[in-house]
Amino acid sequence: MSQTTHRERLRAETERDIRRQARALLVDHGREAVTLRAIAREVGITAPALYRYYDSREDLLRRLCDDICQDLEAELYAALAPFGEGGGHEEVYAVCRGFRRWALAHPQEFSLVFASPENVIGTVGPDRLKVGDQFGKVFLEVAGRLIVKHEHPRGEELPEPPEVLHADLRAFRQGMIGTVTARGVEVDEESLRLGTLFQILQSWVRLYGHVALEVFGHFPVAVSDPEPMFDAMLASLLVSMGIEE
Repeated sequence: MSQTTHRERLRAETERDIRRQARALLVDHGREAVTLRAIAREVGITAPALYRYYDSREDLLRRLCDDICQDLEAELYAALAPFGEGGGHEEVYAVCRGFRRWALAHPQEFSLVFASPENVIGTVGPDRLKVGDQFGKVFLEVAGRLIVKHEHPRGEELPEPPEVLHADLRAFRQGMIGTVTARGVEVDEESLRLGTLFQILQSWVRLYGHVALEVFGHFPVAVSDPEPMFDAMLASLLVSMGIEE
């Protein structure tokens, strides 16, 4: 039994070492540098030996994405910690600013998780928030909690979303209800009208778009400091969801 435990411990340590080296290559040289041959050279094993731990390079990249997403999720929840359960709109600012701060500090990790075709985020089906959904999960939790607790949510005043999106938004609503209730906040379908959900989804897209433009250096005009634009966008998003400071 002790020999088996020792082998398992060695295997786990080697797996972690492989992912550490893969992440170092990613950070220093970009996704294309993350090859099995390069990782094997850094770890001190042969490239074929890596297949004992990961089925393929794509499998390794998916596991690396999981590690990165766990780090991001921990950082976002740490940003929420000072507010307890009653941060209100300040929680939205904290999560969104935290995501932007993390993305700018980790452009290669951001690119791997959020800009790789196989890791697309933001789809609305109940089973389609896969790798890269950690920001989405925390953002939706905070937004949903804020809407439920707000005294005068204006969901009934928001424009009706296009009918073609109704089925997707209903599926999205079920996922969001699960996300929010898992954190101890009771929410039902009446609290999350389709118009409200549509605004939340649009807000999510706008946030991601702004951050991606900054990370990739594709801002449409030269802006010396995009942060005030980001904060102004956050303020307008709260208003668009029927929540004012």
